[in-house]
Amino acid sequence: MRVDDAQQADELQTWQREREDPVSPECPAVGSPARFDPFELESVMLNLDASLRIRARHQFFGWTQGTLQSLVEHQLLICALHSDAPAKFYVDSFSTVPVEPTHFSELFRQDVFLVPHLIKSWEENHNQVVNCEPGNGGQFAGSALARELIRLGASHIVAHGTHDATGQLTSFFTFACRPGSIGPRQAYYVELLVPFLHAAWVRTQVNWQAKSAGARPAVTGFLTPREREILEWIYRGKSNIEVGMILKISPLTAKNHVQKILRKLGVLNRTQAVGKALALRILTT
Repeated sequence: MRVDDAQQADELQTWQREREDPVSPECPAVGSPARFDPFELESVMLNLDASLRIRARHQFFGWTQGTLQSLVEHQLLICALHSDAPAKFYVDSFSTVPVEPTHFSELFRQDVFLVPHLIKSWEENHNQVVNCEPGNGGQFAGSALARELIRLGASHIVAHGTHDATGQLTSFFTFACRPGSIGPRQAYYVELLVPFLHAAWVRTQVNWQAKSAGARPAVTGFLTPREREILEWIYRGKSNIEVGMILKISPLTAKNHVQKILRKLGVLNRTQAVGKALALRILTT
């Protein structure tokens, strides 16, 4: 281990010991796990290092659905960035299971039951990690997002966010997990990693290649101009209905184009299509 890495590890252990001090009853913590063992410490450091290297969406996808799973196993990650635009959040979702991530992004934006509860609980709990089981019914019975997560088998939610200097919500990250897969240890990892998630995800929104002189797109002849246009809107998180409205075509026509794009790229879902298109430079960040 290099000197810099050893110093970072010592600082991380010191921060952790300070965090394990007792908290007041009105501000419950998600758990105070014991100190990292060497394997866990190495895994944490690898994830922090990986997060610092992310500049594009496909890299963020690769990290969150790859290395990060070793610390926080999840079926779906929903990232929401607070915006002053008419849409309150810019939302993006990431998953390797056979689901349509953009569908969950839309459900998150439209939800008036589960999402407000998660954010309110986070704010009232002094911005600490929130655990939630929407499968218990009750107040979430009307939430389409909760129903879809239950259908996915990911009914345990762990959520955490970031805030600005005034305490206002900046971003919110929702991990949908299998019941029983998340305990105090994993919730602690979420608390530790969310600031790095935020920084990495925000960097993916910057058009780095457009700022690089001489960057040339790859040959994209195997996709038609219409398919490339639709792929661009998929990358921007638009649903089939939204793509249809933008391009003045029916949602069914948009869906047929999407299916052709998936077949041509040899992928299973929209997220994988975007990741592969970025890797092939059909899309540029």
